[in-house]
Amino acid sequence: MQPHSDAPQPPPPEVRFWRRDGVRRWALISTFAVSALAMLAMLRSETGTHGLLVGISLAVLPVPILLAAFRWLDRVEPKPWPNLAFAFAWGACAATTVAMLANRFAARWLETGLPPDSAQNADLWGAAFVAPIVEESAKAGAICLLFLYRRRTYGSLADGVVIAGITATGFAFTENILYLGTAFDSDQSLGLSGLFSSTAATFFVRGVMSPFAHPLFTILTGIGVGLAASAPRHCKVRRVVFPLAGLVLAMILHGVWNSAASMSGLGFFLVYALVMFPLFAGAVALGVRVRQHELRVVRDHLPAYVPEGWLTAEEPEALASMRTRRKARALATRDHGPGGARAVREYESYATTLAFLRARAEQGAPRRDHEARERELLESMWTLSPEAQPALLEALSLCDADTHDWNDAAFAPSTAEDFGPAR
Repeated sequence: MQPHSDAPQPPPPEVRFWRRDGVRRWALISTFAVSALAMLAMLRSETGTHGLLVGISLAVLPVPILLAAFRWLDRVEPKPWPNLAFAFAWGACAATTVAMLANRFAARWLETGLPPDSAQNADLWGAAFVAPIVEESAKAGAICLLFLYRRRTYGSLADGVVIAGITATGFAFTENILYLGTAFDSDQSLGLSGLFSSTAATFFVRGVMSPFAHPLFTILTGIGVGLAASAPRHCKVRRVVFPLAGLVLAMILHGVWNSAASMSGLGFFLVYALVMFPLFAGAVALGVRVRQHELRVVRDHLPAYVPEGWLTAEEPEALASMRTRRKARALATRDHGPGGARAVREYESYATTLAFLRARAEQGAPRRDHEARERELLESMWTLSPEAQPALLEALSLCDADTHDWNDAAFAPSTAEDFGPAR
């Protein structure tokens, strides 16, 4: 391949009205707006105005922590922010609206459909069996839609985990508003407040002990879809079985957790200690390993573009270090302002996507549009290289120098100058 030529491109063909990006975008925004208004109305009917406000103010507290965790995992190959916004909005608005309506219908059906001696356990049956199926299916909608319609930006295990986690974070946010607002409304009627109120207990369980519960369930579906996305095209069975298996596991784990909530205090804490917390620790370990694997893919597959002149010999090493990437963005900001940092960020994103594209091809699972996509990514990088390459190379040299200086200082005797003013 040779660098991009400036030959004029033919005008794009006429696009039908409903296929235009602007029309689809506004249709999607309108749908989410209607869902949000419907959800607010249902929440207000359950909690009252004061309960709704208290629920929102408390439910929002764990959200930045969860979003930061999934954004950390997403830093190596960042997904377009519209995809992430869609996932959160789907979880917070569309999925919760569907789940609340379906759960209400199921509760009424269970109350009338179960035998009289079992009708008193309708809530338990609904929480253990109906809610997991309804809620996990509703959340999986965002994962599947992005997999089907934004396939280009969806090609690895990390993509499935990030999209699933952000969708579930949005869902948990709205669900927590309901539980916290209802608890506050109950406390108001009973005259309770402070640490011994139902509101405080609900926040402790849902906001402190288990804010990761919904994301933990749904990332099982995300793992299944991520494995399907990375499977070769001819493995159609894997592309169907993996997402379904992940969804079923998510439902089972969700059902176990909901059943534990109805147990005595000891039973709940046993499930938490023996099931939920170990799975949470395993999810954290998986996230760390996935991120390390992504950086190894960058380091191992980008050198193939050095002989043709698309990359310098040092760039694969620079792009495989998150520290060097951050330093390069800071240097670009210093030299070229916010536009320079944006150019470096886009260059890093294109390079990472290129590395994964080549890795899939070398593993015998190339995309249908492999050559066209590879050309597109290389040309995009070529356009950004005048600003991005110098920043990356300077950042690499500075990081190497810092590491060398730190290693020397670690074995050198301390002197008074070590504690003097920084130069």
